[in-house]
Amino acid sequence: MHALIFDLDGTLIDTVYAHVFSWQRAFEEAGMAIDGWRIHRRIGMSGGLFARAVAREIGRKLTDEESQSLQHRHGEIFMEISPQRRPLTGAVELLKFLKENNVMYGIATSGRRPEIDKSLEALGVGDDVVVVDRGIVVRAKPAPDLFLACQQRLGVSPLECYVVGDAVWDILAARRAGMLSVGLLSGGYGEDELTSAGAYRVYRDPSELLTALDELGVLD
Repeated sequence: MHALIFDLDGTLIDTVYAHVFSWQRAFEEAGMAIDGWRIHRRIGMSGGLFARAVAREIGRKLTDEESQSLQHRHGEIFMEISPQRRPLTGAVELLKFLKENNVMYGIATSGRRPEIDKSLEALGVGDDVVVVDRGIVVRAKPAPDLFLACQQRLGVSPLECYVVGDAVWDILAARRAGMLSVGLLSGGYGEDELTSAGAYRVYRDPSELLTALDELGVLD
């Protein structure tokens, strides 16, 4: 039995650029102005690793206190500018199709509760769906912990899992977990970047993935 493990932001929910703006504003408020494109290249990492990586872009080292403060402020700004969450094209239909056809799936995200709750609600994800967030694991992407925790809760082996993500960090974490990965262009990375990182297939968005599930061999 195959299973799909989905990233959340940029894969199922259109929130990547809201996160970019929120991080940019948080850094600017802390006196560390940074170009948005530098932030975008790091979206998908865990908050702490992300903050340190972005700070390196401008030649700074962060203290633990600064990192925690930036993460907290990013969360506040994100909740402020994104009171509503919009599923990416085909995301709701994709999850509904998987459920109706008894294809196992779960969600593994670097986001945390309660920040992700509105996104899950917008997708119609209930308590019957396995959801692994950053607060459950020790390390987030590009470490494999999120995907491995989700796989274990689904009760399948890594070899039976496809990770679906929009960032090179998803693809790297999937490789480290021993799973095949599928890339989506809906988070802003290019097809060549996702393929070079190791994606088995790349599709435009969840809608195109829905039409190509037979290519992955997940349907009987």
